[in-house]
Amino acid sequence: MAIFGYLIGLITGGALWLGWQRRYRRQEQTLLTLLQANTWADALQRMEQLVHTQPQQQRQLRYLGTSRDSLERVLLMAPVGYLQVDDENQLIWCNDEANRLLRINQPMAGSAQRRRLLLEVARSYELDALIEEARESQACCQRDWMLYQISPDPFHPKEEPTYPLRGYAVPLDNGEVGVFLENRQEEALLVQQRDRWTSDVAHELKTPLTSIRLVAETLQPRIDPSLRSWLDRLVNETIRLSNLVEDLLNLSRLQGDQAQGLNRQPVDLPQLVYRAWQSLEPLAQVKHLTLDYDGPDRYLTQLDETLFHRVLLNLIDNAIKHSPSKAAIYVRLQPGTEGSTAQALPLAATQDRLCLEVIDLGPGFDPKDLPYIFDRFYRADPSRHREAAPFNPDTALTSPGGSRGSGLGLAIVSQIVEAHGGTIEATNHPEVGGAWLRLYLPQAELS
Repeated sequence: MAIFGYLIGLITGGALWLGWQRRYRRQEQTLLTLLQANTWADALQRMEQLVHTQPQQQRQLRYLGTSRDSLERVLLMAPVGYLQVDDENQLIWCNDEANRLLRINQPMAGSAQRRRLLLEVARSYELDALIEEARESQACCQRDWMLYQISPDPFHPKEEPTYPLRGYAVPLDNGEVGVFLENRQEEALLVQQRDRWTSDVAHELKTPLTSIRLVAETLQPRIDPSLRSWLDRLVNETIRLSNLVEDLLNLSRLQGDQAQGLNRQPVDLPQLVYRAWQSLEPLAQVKHLTLDYDGPDRYLTQLDETLFHRVLLNLIDNAIKHSPSKAAIYVRLQPGTEGSTAQALPLAATQDRLCLEVIDLGPGFDPKDLPYIFDRFYRADPSRHREAAPFNPDTALTSPGGSRGSGLGLAIVSQIVEAHGGTIEATNHPEVGGAWLRLYLPQAELS
């Protein structure tokens, strides 16, 4: 019996020892796998490396934590607003400036259980659309809008501030989006003050310039012929200043709610192009230029005829100034088309808008000038003026602004096009290299 008990104990001990050995081997294999080693010597070497790198990793973690705290403090005290939302547009965090701009009253959104949708705490659908645009495109997006504060209590309404905002949305990881917010109220006030000052000065200058021109023209036939050239020069410079003042006044009239001042009526656009060319034909004949029109012979659309005639005058006049002698000026009209025809057009007009192009064969725009072509008083690189025709007093009134530009022509063009609900682009033509201006207007064809 004792021998039997001894054997049972021996078998039990052997089984336990084998189980322990198997478990030890598994743990050993797991450890070697984690250390990416084949033998214990390699494992020990890896362990030594980990021991040596642990302090460095701890320093890096402390540095990252400090950097994150510093970044959070910078964002919290930044003069621009910043907010961050998760993939479900729930507010994660915002700084004090964003809270002030949007009236969020929730500087910290807290844990995920207490997060709320952004639209619940900030009633701005434009902001929500900006966030969705950045998330879908996975690119930085920008948008300007007017923020209208809505009183939460309909029975006790109170007037809330309204101001323009600009948002910059940045896509982040895991569907999150960060948005920087900028209050544009101060800039808008500065622009209004500038426009008001410009308009006032232009009004004050208009009357004395008219008087000076009247006196000079009255004296022209009464003075000695040898001195008449000086008086002619005075008249020409007065005309140039008068045209500059008129340009400033036109810009002032187009500010604000631009579409309200338009006198829209059915206009045959191709005929308007030919009329503008006839007005400038004396300038074109000096350089032996021709008009190459490509488009429908008749196309009625709703336009302010006087203002749009000014657009065509400015564009064709610029093309004449910068074209070489014995060249052509190309004008293309592409009404909105359906089906595959639209796909075949270069930058084709879509079904709901038409495209008007003016192309010259001159030196084109300098790439550094392109972002500022439509700014007020901006003068392009002098190379764009080398081929300009000499000043001719006989055509000074025909050519808008005279032969020497004031830097307002394309600014006026841009304002008029925007007032019609369209857009304008300037670049160099990829084939001929000359200036290429494209106007896109809402299509309103009349039968």
